[in-house]
Amino acid sequence: MYPGTHATLTPDKPAIVMQATGQQVTYAQLESRSLRLANWLRGVGLQRGDVIALVSDNDARVFDVYWAAQRAGLYVTAVNYRLRPDELRYILENSGSKALFVGCCPEETAAAWADLPGLVHRVAFETRRPGFRDLEAVIQEASDIRPDREPRGGDMLYSSGTTGRPKGVRQPLPERMVSEPGDTMVAMFGGVFGFSAETVYLSPAPLYHAAPLRTCATVHALGGTTIIMDKFEPEAALQAIERWRVNAAQWVPTMFVRMLKLPEEVRARYDVSSLKMAIHAAAPCPVDVKRAMMDWWGPILHEYYSCTELNGMTVVSPDEWLRKPGSVGRPVLGKLHICDDDGMELPTGRDGLVFFERDSLPFQYHGDPEKTRSTQHPRHPSWTAVGDIGHVDADGYLYLTDRSAFMIISGGVNIYPQEVENALALHPAITDVAVIGVPDAEMGEQVKAVVTLAPGQEPSADLAQSIIEFAKARVASYKAPKTIDFVSALPRTPTGKMLKGEVRRHYWPAVR
Repeated sequence: MYPGTHATLTPDKPAIVMQATGQQVTYAQLESRSLRLANWLRGVGLQRGDVIALVSDNDARVFDVYWAAQRAGLYVTAVNYRLRPDELRYILENSGSKALFVGCCPEETAAAWADLPGLVHRVAFETRRPGFRDLEAVIQEASDIRPDREPRGGDMLYSSGTTGRPKGVRQPLPERMVSEPGDTMVAMFGGVFGFSAETVYLSPAPLYHAAPLRTCATVHALGGTTIIMDKFEPEAALQAIERWRVNAAQWVPTMFVRMLKLPEEVRARYDVSSLKMAIHAAAPCPVDVKRAMMDWWGPILHEYYSCTELNGMTVVSPDEWLRKPGSVGRPVLGKLHICDDDGMELPTGRDGLVFFERDSLPFQYHGDPEKTRSTQHPRHPSWTAVGDIGHVDADGYLYLTDRSAFMIISGGVNIYPQEVENALALHPAITDVAVIGVPDAEMGEQVKAVVTLAPGQEPSADLAQSIIEFAKARVASYKAPKTIDFVSALPRTPTGKMLKGEVRRHYWPAVR
C-alpha cells in the first residue's frame, strides 16, 4: 500500500494535519503533488538510486518530497536544518545529492550549498532563494500522468553517532514497485502495533530524524492520518491528543519526563482517553518514569528498540514490560546475540555487545566500507552491532545497559551511566541529567553528574549532596556520582538523544 491507493479509496481523507495551524493535506492532494514532483525529478534526469536532499523544519511539504522520491526510485536524505553550515555541507557532499529541497531554515545555513557544483537542481518551498526554483511552480508545471513503472525508492539518513562525522545509512533499494507490498516498517507497525487506516497518529518530533519520518510515512502507506507538531511542547501535546482524538503517538523518554513534571492541574485539564497506543523508543526509559506514565495513561505504553541502520528490532508490550520491567523486549526483526569483545557469545545475564543476525548485511555506511566492516561480527558478516551494550534473560528479553562509548571504568570496574541517569531522572530538583566519567588520578575515572535544575531551584553544596544521596539510595554506592556540576542546559538532539560527547569535551583534554 502507498498513498496513491488511498487517494483512490478515500481522496478527501486528511493524510496530514499540521497541529499548530490546522492545515490539512488530503490523500488526493498528496498523491497529485508527489506524482508531479516525481515526474519532474525523472524529467530533469535523475536515475534510480540517485540521492536528493531535504532541509526543512516540520512542514507538510516534506512528504511531497518524500513520496516523490519513493515513487521515482530515489534515495531521500533528510537533514537537520539546525546543523552548522560546515556540518550540513559535509552531508550534502558525502551523500552525492543531485537535487536539494529547502524549507524554512536559518539564512546562514545557505552557506552550506552556496558553491556545491553537484547540486544541479535546487527547489525552495516558499522563500525565493537565489538559484532556486519555487516548489509550487515545479509541481504545477510537471506532468500529472502516472508512468507505467514506479520503482520503490528509500531513505539514506545520517546517523549522528557518538563520535566523528555522521554516517550515511544506505540500505539496498527494494526490487519492487512503490505500490507493491513488502515494506519492513509497514509490516512492523501494521502487524506488531496494529496501525491501520483508522490510526490517528501524533508525531511530536522533527521529521528529519528516522523514526518520525519513517513512521509518518508508514501511517500514510496504511491510510491513516498524521498529526504533526511543529515542535514538542508538553502541554501542546496533551492538547493535540484531545483536539484530534489521537489514538496512537510516538515519544522519547525525555518527553515523558517533561509531561510528568507539568503541574497536576494542567495534566488533568486534557482528555487523553482516545490514546490507545503510546510507543516510545530512541533511548532507554527509566523504570520509574515508565511506571508513572502507566499510572497516568494506563497500560498502553509499547516500546521498541532499533536504530537508523534498522539492522534489527525488539518490541515489548505493556503486559510484558510489567512482568519484565526495564526490558526492551524480544526480537521481531533479526536474531539477537550478545558477544564479548572477541566476538564470543555470552551466557544469559552477562552484559556484552548487542548483535542482530540477518540473512544478509542489511545496510552499509555510504562511502565508508571500513566503518561498515567495524559493525560486523568478526566471524559472521551478517551479524551487526551499532555500539549498544546489554544482556538477555532466560526468556530471551533484552535489557540495554548503555552505549559502549560511554562506559566508565573506575578502579577497573565497569559503570554504565544510563543506570545512574535513570536513577536521577525523577529527582524533583532535576530537569535533565548526564552522567559521565571524568579523569581521576587514582581510579582512572570517577563518576560525575551534570544536571540542569527545575525553576526555583538554586545550585548549592547541600543540593549537590542531596542528589548524591538520592542516587545512592537507588544504585550501588560505587556507581553514584562523586561530584555534581550544575549547568543551564545540556546538549540534546530534538528527538531527545543526549549528545554526551559534547558534555565530555568540557572535562577531557581530548575525548577518547
